[in-house]
Amino acid sequence: MKKFKFFPSFSKNLDKSLTNLYFNRETPKWIFTAIILFYILVSFFLTKAARSHNFITVFGSTVPVSTFAGVFSSLANICIIFLVVFFRKTGLITALAILLLQFPILIFQFIANHNSASISGLFSNLLTIIACIIICVNKSVIEKYQGKFRYQAVTDSLTGLPNRFACKEFMRVFIKSGVDFAIVSIDLNNFKNINDIMGHEIGDKVLIEIAARWKALADSKQTQTGDFVARLGGDEFALVIMAFQDTNDIIDTINSYKEELEKPITIDDCDYFMSACFGCAQFPSDAHNVDALFSCADAALHEIKRQNSSNSILHFSSDLLKTEQNLEIERKIRAALNNDMILCYLQPQYDASHNLRGFEALARLQDTDGSFISPVEFIPVAEKADLIDLVDIQVFKKAAAFLKDILKTSEKDIIMSINVSVRHLMKNSFIAEIKNVINTSGIPANHFEIEITESIMIDSAEKALGRINEIKKMGMKIAIDDFGTGYSSLSYLNKIPADSLKIDKSFIDAMNSSDSSKQYVASIISIGHVLNFKVISEGVEMPEQLETLQNAGCDYIQGYYWGRPMSLEEAAKLI
Repeated sequence: MKKFKFFPSFSKNLDKSLTNLYFNRETPKWIFTAIILFYILVSFFLTKAARSHNFITVFGSTVPVSTFAGVFSSLANICIIFLVVFFRKTGLITALAILLLQFPILIFQFIANHNSASISGLFSNLLTIIACIIICVNKSVIEKYQGKFRYQAVTDSLTGLPNRFACKEFMRVFIKSGVDFAIVSIDLNNFKNINDIMGHEIGDKVLIEIAARWKALADSKQTQTGDFVARLGGDEFALVIMAFQDTNDIIDTINSYKEELEKPITIDDCDYFMSACFGCAQFPSDAHNVDALFSCADAALHEIKRQNSSNSILHFSSDLLKTEQNLEIERKIRAALNNDMILCYLQPQYDASHNLRGFEALARLQDTDGSFISPVEFIPVAEKADLIDLVDIQVFKKAAAFLKDILKTSEKDIIMSINVSVRHLMKNSFIAEIKNVINTSGIPANHFEIEITESIMIDSAEKALGRINEIKKMGMKIAIDDFGTGYSSLSYLNKIPADSLKIDKSFIDAMNSSDSSKQYVASIISIGHVLNFKVISEGVEMPEQLETLQNAGCDYIQGYYWGRPMSLEEAAKLI
């Protein structure tokens, strides 16, 4: 592990490190030297010009060289002012020394040589001195307030700890230096109760005391590691740990801060007992940039809070990030359901001669940036969160509304296939829900096809068959989806009153890789026909696949080759 070579000075004086963070860098010293040299050069030409009796031609006019003395004088004064602007007190002292040293020379020239130009030089220097003093005083006042604003930009106004911005900037420095460190996200438990019951003033005092304890602990070096605490906002803090040997050192340091926090906090003769959850991530093993490290630490923090266990410290693992992502997806699903924003996309189905049979209705979830979240990601989350039935119904309603509009102007016998999860299908409320959608739309039930998977037969075949028969009595069609990937049984296939069978995309992908694969798909088509099923092939993407399926007698084709999933507006144009 690489040690942080400037860590000792950093950790000994965090305030100085903050100062270095918010103050602008000083003007390089070479600029000071350059200004002085330029001033000397200008002064030389000023003297030459003032004493010259020659003439030069400028734009066709003859002009005395002495005329340019004023120009060089102005340039000299600008150099003096630049010294004050860029170098403050040092610049002012240098400027005053230069200007005041010229006074005896100018006075001597006036008395000895009766040089009237010396009078203007005296007044010019005097005015420049006054201007320099005014600039220096005003600049000092401005910088004083700028310093306060900059300090506020990197520190938490309540506790005086580094804020989120400062914490991230320090972390970027550590990453750039290639230093191993850990970031610990800290969230105080039940702090909201203190604010709600005792008031925000007491809550602020509690936060101030916690910050003071943790800062004192960091400054004391009792933890044997290098660390500092930042306040991110509210009851959230961050602990940055450096100069550790292994994970045990990190845990020991976190425990030290945990123990310090859990000591009673006495305010106005009342004791408050605080606790917190700690989520830890490490650079570079867990992530390689600041935002990703915070995401990892937050994922660990949220998981430990979700577990609500006695252990309040958790180190990040990649599984936690997946959990965090799933929770975020779940929030987006709930928001979309509440705002009727689950989108219905339609993928066309054609017969082997490329005549439109109908569509399969597919759920789509759009993210806040306009991109789509993959169904592979959000459908399992919706199922786990018991939201899939709401997703199914919202898609069903939009598909039915689309079909209603289409059938008003078209006499085509369009079939709308609806995906339904096994969990939703087996719920007692399912039949009533789909009846309500069909009755509301006013569309004959035979225009709808419910897609079920073979797995419906696993748990309770008798109940599943009963539910399927109820759907058939309503007049709806039944399609067995993803055939061959799940619980395949010819005896059950013979019992299911289905109308069609859908061959899974995985078989279509491998179909032309060998003769045996072709024969396997051809066998499924033959079995489907023997059982009086129409056969639909999913995932047809290449002309070779289409030709093979047509030769095998497949009834319907669905896939990117003849049509990708599309919006309702695009689907309407196909009819």
